[in-house]
Amino acid sequence: MKTELPFFKVGESFGGQQYWMPEFIMRLGGCAAISACDCAIYLRLYKNFQRLSPFDEKNISREDYINFVEEMKPYLHPRWMGVNTLQLYIDGFEKFLRARGEKNLRLSSWFGEYDSESTRLILKYQIDNGYPLPCLMLHHKNPTLKKYEWHWFLLTGYDFSGEDWRVKVVSYGVERWFDFNLFWDTGFSEKGGLIILETGD
Repeated sequence: MKTELPFFKVGESFGGQQYWMPEFIMRLGGCAAISACDCAIYLRLYKNFQRLSPFDEKNISREDYINFVEEMKPYLHPRWMGVNTLQLYIDGFEKFLRARGEKNLRLSSWFGEYDSESTRLILKYQIDNGYPLPCLMLHHKNPTLKKYEWHWFLLTGYDFSGEDWRVKVVSYGVERWFDFNLFWDTGFSEKGGLIILETGD
């Protein structure tokens, strides 16, 4: 069974890229703001959260996107250790949501210490309900994931057949699939995790 969320493009890029940012600090450490912008645009386009981004159409220019990141930056700005906890991300993104007048979206933490079986269930549940999952990866033992270390990105799909599970990652303007067990088992005690999006009163 394979399920993928629709996603928007900025030119030929899937979502935005921190390398576009004019400031060095954002090119280096703007991944939290970038993933939050991608999430906000997705929620506007596909979940009808109209207040969250200025984009009515799916044809978004790079300049428009960069300007939107500037609006997000005060809430999820780069810092010495980065936005390196789930709570820092939640605090910043929720402040952005409230500033936009959005009161019907809640964020909660799903910690990297949770076992892979329950994480697969929550991943499937969220994506089946049309929500991407912002994900923080800190360290990882596998060199194929080195580019995603100390990095925020979105999970937008899953594919499973029996015991074989894959997860879809959107970051750096591309979509990639990874073996889920490899992805979730970082091999380090210091872990990131996922952000769960839910609607509520």
